[in-house]
Amino acid sequence: MARKKTINIIKKVRSAESVISMILGILVVVVVGVLLFRYFRGVITKTKITQESEKAAESEKLAQQSEGKVPLPTKYTVQKGDNLWKISTKFYGDGFNWVDISKENQIKNPDLLEAGNELVIPDVPVRKPIATVKEGEQTISGDSYTVVKGDTLWKISVRAYQDGYKWPEIAKANNLSNPSLIHPGNMLTIPR
Repeated sequence: MARKKTINIIKKVRSAESVISMILGILVVVVVGVLLFRYFRGVITKTKITQESEKAAESEKLAQQSEGKVPLPTKYTVQKGDNLWKISTKFYGDGFNWVDISKENQIKNPDLLEAGNELVIPDVPVRKPIATVKEGEQTISGDSYTVVKGDTLWKISVRAYQDGYKWPEIAKANNLSNPSLIHPGNMLTIPR
């Protein structure tokens, strides 16, 4: 009798075996699905947070660059439309340091920059072109100047400020719509 009961129990378990297997299979699939969902949700959230923090860091870096506060050396990711002159201007306030950036990064053709490339911005002194008054020319010390034959705003700026790149200040102070057109006899204001 005990043997008969045992056989009946075994038969019932065997008949329910496929149902139990199916339930366990569904349970495994649900557990794995929940784990994968949580994992990928966490990865996506971390990726978004990382991207947002990278964007914030880049924005902060650009803000600091525009204020000249970024400690050098640093790294910079090339943006669409960048060139070495623009990048140099961001970090040094002057484009002439493009040669230092090019040299530091061993750039063979400075005209070929690709967005996304990372550049090292070296800690070097700001380069300024040396503009000297030529022998025989006099410096301009007053706040006005009368144009003579052969003058350009560049030459006048060199004589007035020892920096030819300040010619836009003269053009602006005199409301010149075309800075290339100055004529002998024109009286120019030299901002100081």
